[in-house]
Amino acid sequence: MQTPTESPTYLAAQLRLPTNWLDYTILAIYFVVVLGIGFAARRSVKTSLDFFLSGRSLPAWITGLAFISANLAATEILGMAANSAQYGAYTVHWYWVGAIPAMVFLGLVMMPFYYGSKVRSVPEFLLLRFDRAAHLLSSILFAFAAILIAGVNLYALAIVVQALLGWPQWVAIVVAGAFVLAYITLGGLSSAIYNEVLQFFVILAALIPITSLGLKKVGGWGGLTDKLTATHGGNFTTAWGGTGIGSTNPLGANWLTIVLGLGFVLSFGYWTTNFAEVQRALSAKNLSAGQRTPLIAAYPKIFIVFLVMIPGLVAAALIPNFGSAASGYQYNDAIPYLMQELLPNGVLGIAVTGLLAAFMAGMAANVSSFNTVFTNDIWAKYVVRGREDAYYVRFGRLITAVGVAASVGTAFLASSFSNIMSYLQTLFSFFNVPMFVVFIVGMFWKRASAKSGFWGLLAGTVTAMVNYFILYKKGIISIPTDQGANFVSAIAGFVAGAVVMVAVSLFTEPKPAEQLQGLVYGTRSPGMSEPPAAGDDAWYRRPALLGWGAVVLAAACYIPFSF
Repeated sequence: MQTPTESPTYLAAQLRLPTNWLDYTILAIYFVVVLGIGFAARRSVKTSLDFFLSGRSLPAWITGLAFISANLAATEILGMAANSAQYGAYTVHWYWVGAIPAMVFLGLVMMPFYYGSKVRSVPEFLLLRFDRAAHLLSSILFAFAAILIAGVNLYALAIVVQALLGWPQWVAIVVAGAFVLAYITLGGLSSAIYNEVLQFFVILAALIPITSLGLKKVGGWGGLTDKLTATHGGNFTTAWGGTGIGSTNPLGANWLTIVLGLGFVLSFGYWTTNFAEVQRALSAKNLSAGQRTPLIAAYPKIFIVFLVMIPGLVAAALIPNFGSAASGYQYNDAIPYLMQELLPNGVLGIAVTGLLAAFMAGMAANVSSFNTVFTNDIWAKYVVRGREDAYYVRFGRLITAVGVAASVGTAFLASSFSNIMSYLQTLFSFFNVPMFVVFIVGMFWKRASAKSGFWGLLAGTVTAMVNYFILYKKGIISIPTDQGANFVSAIAGFVAGAVVMVAVSLFTEPKPAEQLQGLVYGTRSPGMSEPPAAGDDAWYRRPALLGWGAVVLAAACYIPFSF
């Protein structure tokens, strides 16, 4: 928990940026363009499929950039910079082992099932594979998680904008929430996706100057590693140093929990079942484009780690005991601190715009996925069924407003975490990991019964929560850090869900084989046989080449950080 002097609000005056009219002009132009995209996208919304899935009409490069932008929220930027300031170069694991393999698995293995079955959401796939109980529980859990994560983005935005610009928190929340509400309500998912493409480039324009000027400040990469080795030890700038079982390291996790907890359970749980990401791939114009969506996104994901890790390392090198009460800074302040210290006006406006763009991208991804799941998977299937299509478009717009309002209500739950990424990883271990185990068992084991989906999802969720809130927080088991506890909770939730699914399946009837076509590995549905569109069969667009190329490139990136 934070003490009053560790609260982000305490740092407002200390981190205030010297912004001027040029910076605010850049910010105003960005907001005008965002709303313009919303109004332009509105013309294409004629059906509920247009509103919730862009009519399944978008090219792979658009959905691929939106896929990575939806993940590259400001909580990712601030959180991973915080991770780097706190844990050092171990941050690369969240990208090279904790993202790339799962993104490739989604593209090569899971997208044919998602896209081929023509589902509109991830929970709807569970309805086809299991039963209504699993579908309803997964829909409720996902909707709840989406609002919590959108709330994290709003809270972080309010704190950072107050600290950097001096705006009251409520002003920042209302302004950002209103703009997200406006452009999603106007243009639905298409508006969110096209804005996410814009936001991707704005975010890069913000991070590149911070990273390059930060490196120059500390004497380049060599100067940075020398300073950090002297103050934090040799393992701080390596990926695997000190991760042997029984060894100690800043992360508080060994190689086994990193590989299994982060690299498999948390990573695959997030990237393969998080509808805020999968929704972008489902909006692609055909199966080939849907498969290539996460594979295209994997390439920028490999290198973005440097733009968020290096600022955190630079902050740790420049300020003694950065992140402690004695330093006057939290780990989350790495990026804002460097913005204040290094950026001139104009560039400062771009950086502030980039942070706001990142917050809005993350919030919009979760709000747009929330309105889809709540409308299609809860309201249309269990509350008001059989109405005309236009009714569900109107309801989707209404529930978008409700989702934004609920996000404001959940924003301050994040205030008890000084490292935002720890809070997000906690949510992922509770909600994404149990859903992943249900998917993976159901997709690769035909014998998994209809009843096992519900009980496996429930058991995994409860076990992960019990491990974190009772066993870890009450001190019953000793784990050095919150991140280490998240890894263990994820593993526990995965194992519990799998064991319960197997046990329930042994005592209940499996679904008939004819109902599993296109839902279980080794079976096919008509949608999975869709031929590539003209040009999609070119060698450089083949999903297998793109996927394995990303895996090899990520593995190669580990080499300089492994010695």
